Amino acid sequence: MNEDKGSLPGRSILIIGAGGHAKVVADILLCSGLVVMGFVDDNPAIWGEQRLGLPVLGAIDTYASYEAGGLVMGIGDNENRMQVVERLGQPAGKLWRQAIHPRAILAASVVVGRGVVVVAGAVVNPDTVLGDHVIVNTGATIDHDCEIGDYAHIAPGVHISGGVHVGTAALIGVGASVAPGRSIGVRAIVGAGAAVVHDLPDGVTAKGVPARYQR
Repeated sequence: MNEDKGSLPGRSILIIGAGGHAKVVADILLCSGLVVMGFVDDNPAIWGEQRLGLPVLGAIDTYASYEAGGLVMGIGDNENRMQVVERLGQPAGKLWRQAIHPRAILAASVVVGRGVVVVAGAVVNPDTVLGDHVIVNTGATIDHDCEIGDYAHIAPGVHISGGVHVGTAALIGVGASVAPGRSIGVRAIVGAGAAVVHDLPDGVTAKGVPARYQR
C-alpha cells in the first residue's frame, strides 16, 4: 500500500468542503491522531461556523493563505470533487493527502492514489488499485485485483467482487453489488441496491436486480 503520512511535520491538514462528507473526513483524520486546521467551503453562509469543533475558515480558493501541511477533499459528489481539484490545479497537487480510517482494512499490496478517502469498516483486498480522489465509503468491500478509477465513489455497504474495473467518476450506489470481472464505465451510476452482473457502458444509470439500463 502507498504510505501517506498525512501532513508535513508540525503542520495541520485543511479539509476542502464543509458538508456531511467533510465531517466524515474530519473524523477519520482526528481518529488517526492528525491535526486538523478546519474547513474551507465556497458557501459564505457557513463561514465562521464549526463542524466537530473545527472552524469553517472561508472560501476554497483561500486555502493557500493558511499554509496547511496537507489537503484532503471533503466533497462527496464526483463531478464537484473533480472540478475543484482541477480548479486548484498544480499548486495544490503536492498537498493532497489520503484519509484512511484506522478501522478500515487495506491489504499490503493495495495501491492508493492521491487524495483517497477510505471510511470506517471498509475492506480492500490484495492487488486492488484505488485511483486519485476515490472514496470507499462506510462498510464497503472491494475484493482482489480490482481497479477503481479516479474520482469514483464506492458508497456505503457496496460489495465489489474480484477483478472488477470501475471507470473514472463512476458512482456505485448504497448497498449495490458487482459480480466478478465486470466493467463499469466512466461516469456510470449504479443505483442503490442494484446487482451488476453484466458490463455497463460509459454514462448510463443502471438499476434493479439484475441491474439494467436504457440507452
